[in-house]
Amino acid sequence: MTARTPNLPQRRGACPGLSAPMPTGDGLLVRLLPVGTIPLAAFIRLCAAARNHGNGVVEVTARGSIQVRGLTRTSASPFAAGVVALGIAAEDGVPVLSNSLAGLDTEEILDAGALAADLRRALARRSLAARLAPKVSVVIDGGGALDLDRLAADVRLRAEATTGGLTLRVGVGGDAARATQLGVVAPNNGVEAAMRLLELLARRGRDARARDIFAAEGVAPFRSALADVLIGDALPTAPRKYSEAVGPHALRDGSLACGIGLAFGHTRTSALKRLTEAAGAAGAIGIRAAPDRTLMIIGLTQETFSSFAAAAEALGFIVRADDPRRHVVACAGVPICSSALIAARAIAPVLAQASARHLGRSFAIHISGCAKGCAHPTPAALTIVGTPRGCALIVDGSTRDIPFTVVPTNELPAAIANFTREREASHV
Repeated sequence: MTARTPNLPQRRGACPGLSAPMPTGDGLLVRLLPVGTIPLAAFIRLCAAARNHGNGVVEVTARGSIQVRGLTRTSASPFAAGVVALGIAAEDGVPVLSNSLAGLDTEEILDAGALAADLRRALARRSLAARLAPKVSVVIDGGGALDLDRLAADVRLRAEATTGGLTLRVGVGGDAARATQLGVVAPNNGVEAAMRLLELLARRGRDARARDIFAAEGVAPFRSALADVLIGDALPTAPRKYSEAVGPHALRDGSLACGIGLAFGHTRTSALKRLTEAAGAAGAIGIRAAPDRTLMIIGLTQETFSSFAAAAEALGFIVRADDPRRHVVACAGVPICSSALIAARAIAPVLAQASARHLGRSFAIHISGCAKGCAHPTPAALTIVGTPRGCALIVDGSTRDIPFTVVPTNELPAAIANFTREREASHV
């Protein structure tokens, strides 16, 4: 069922940064990767800019970026200028991703945010972004409660406490489970190690990705690039406990962060504005964007946490990890995305409700408007792909695997009900 046979292959090769909006079915799309905490007042003004210059739809992606939709060629530049005027620190080059509570997390063993900032400065000095493929990225995990294990990246650095002291595990080409491990370096060599690996990619050409180099040349070029900074091998480690972003998180100053999810990854600016106002009323100081389509509300207290969570839930946001909508991933779909063949975002609520008792960490549904799989490129228990023939259903695979059936959109709920019944019976 899951042989790796392409299904309408399309390689995703562009990133719609603030300075390079991407055309979509509902206008231009801009993606921001905020760095650190956005003050509440600035976040409200960001919502206003998205409403005034776009169509009022805001998304948070699986990698923790904020996307603003519906811009035009006339409004994109004023929107970008408005974001700059807000003073929101946002990347517009090589994405360097760190833990969503970096610098605040009580369990963090290394400040991943500080190391990421050092790496961004090094990248800017060498103007390396222009020589790299658009989707090249770096993950820096400080070992906190909210890990980045499920995010794929070309270069990975992960802090680990060993008997010899603190080290950084270095990997390339994948998520934590699939990346090729190169060894460990001292924390003060983290930036140097990442820069050397990125320079290696740049020398291989504008389309080179770490996984491609590994497939063609093996691990030797990567290890050679780090030969004089590696201080040991990367020893096997036990899988880390699953970290759930939605819910309360203790911070170093004694306050709390509240992770809330965006249902199917999107919302309206009006709801975000009201959410931000509720956060202010509860004593919060700011908001961070986080992976898994989540926003972190920073600075709540034990006394105000519950009232804020109730307000967020009333606005339609996800505040419980067991909310079935948490386990349905949907792209924008028809008519928003010009590549889509099904209305993924309209289908998602129907399937979440119909499949609620089955959904969970071990059973997630991915609904993709086309075979690009932008919203969830990795395998899911059930993947639904829009095709010219209808909805292709793939079990335990991604959008490019072989479907076990193709059904018309109006027959999708019944097909999934049959699938879940058969799945339950096979697990008895």
